[in-house]
Amino acid sequence: MSQYVIAIDQGTTSSRAIVFDHDGNIVSAGQLEHEQIFPKAGWVEHDAMEIWNNTREVIGTALSKANLTRHDIVGVGITNQRETAVVWDKNTGVPVYNAIVWQDTRTQAIVDELAADGGVERFKQKVGLPLATYFSGTKIKWILDNVEGARAKAEAGDLLFGNTDSWVVWNLTGGTDGGVHITDVTNASRTLFMDLESLSWDEEILSIFGVPKSMMPEIKSSSEVYGTVHGSQLLRETPVAGILGDQQAATFGQAAFEKGGAKNTYGTGNFLIVNTGEEIVHSKNGLLTTVCYKLGDAKPVYALEGSIAVTGSLIQWLRDNLGMIKSAPEVEELAKTVEDNGGVYIVPAFSGLFAPYWRSDARGAIVGLTRFVNKGHIARAALEATAFQTREVLDAANADSGVDMEDLRVDGGMVANDALMQFQADILGIPVIRPKVTETTALGAAYAAGLAVGFWKDTDELATNWSEDKRWVPKMDPAERDRQMRLWKKAVTKSMDWVDDDVK
Repeated sequence: MSQYVIAIDQGTTSSRAIVFDHDGNIVSAGQLEHEQIFPKAGWVEHDAMEIWNNTREVIGTALSKANLTRHDIVGVGITNQRETAVVWDKNTGVPVYNAIVWQDTRTQAIVDELAADGGVERFKQKVGLPLATYFSGTKIKWILDNVEGARAKAEAGDLLFGNTDSWVVWNLTGGTDGGVHITDVTNASRTLFMDLESLSWDEEILSIFGVPKSMMPEIKSSSEVYGTVHGSQLLRETPVAGILGDQQAATFGQAAFEKGGAKNTYGTGNFLIVNTGEEIVHSKNGLLTTVCYKLGDAKPVYALEGSIAVTGSLIQWLRDNLGMIKSAPEVEELAKTVEDNGGVYIVPAFSGLFAPYWRSDARGAIVGLTRFVNKGHIARAALEATAFQTREVLDAANADSGVDMEDLRVDGGMVANDALMQFQADILGIPVIRPKVTETTALGAAYAAGLAVGFWKDTDELATNWSEDKRWVPKMDPAERDRQMRLWKKAVTKSMDWVDDDVK
């Protein structure tokens, strides 16, 4: 009987379940989008109950498409949108508020308050992160401070917190009937609360934020058996055996196991991760220090990360808010109707600027407009914004590591866009390489679970599964590359200093 691993990929816009075989190939998949809730400017929320219900449904879809049952599945891996905070009542299983999404900027006042003593890098040496609205910690504090009765319940020990990995695992393993409240080191490293060296919650920082330690999940490795699926569900008794935050999962799925190995994921946002081995490297160029993965009892592997808030979601904005296109793939065809961007640059600082600037006062800007410009130029500028932002985080990674990257492995939904990938190679000046299996986020979670249950032997075996599908090489003249980057950097400056007391 053939055996398989199933990965649950709980992402920013959808939840998916993907079944993988031993060669790392996709056997079947189920996917459901969930509502994006925007109560106010800068606020982004999800309904955590909708996410859980969708997760159960996509598991059933993936199994039924391949005519599989729980007996065919040896393990469940979880990957998830990191930093998206869920706080729920452990007695009822009901969230006390919507999940606050990683893109949400409502907690800027909390950031400013905490940064008044020591600046935004107040905790960075210990946790690897600057104070920013991006991370889970400020979102938990906001819920406790603003949801009626939440703080009293938390202090009584009745509330639990988790990124969406913890929420899904708790429900999978029984919820109010004995659900396991855990997270892995990669997700824990995105809260502002985990000491990178000890891999434990820092009680002093929790106290400064006013977050009871009783809310926090137990920190586990990325690959071990945490529990089994609860008896009433389709995958009942199947081991839940792997958790990796989405970007670390993509790095794992790209088989970037060696120090210096790197990948760039093109999703709602873009995320470049560079494996730094067992060494904690503190960035001097605006990158984050994070945990790459930890396999069972082995030592943790660390990484530098360049996080870009808005890339794929800029294309969604053209579709949903402006109505310029009816589906995301149409943007490539629209961009092809023009020879260049017509002098237009789009800086999509919808949630401020993330790496390498970390400017919460920035907001989106379209610059260089003339009467010559049409929607083709806007579409092209939107695609190019992704490539320009990636170049800036790659430059930062090269500066921190002291070694220039020779090529870039890419994955995520946007890598199907040939025009974007060619421009990416052009603006980087190095080859861009797409693997045969581009669903590397789900694959990484499957790998983590499969290693824990012995489905795969070791990372060497996983590395043999990776194979190249397509390579784009630079064709742009170096002088033109430099000109484009100069104009891009000029455009970025136009997005800054926008938010003040009168503009939120």
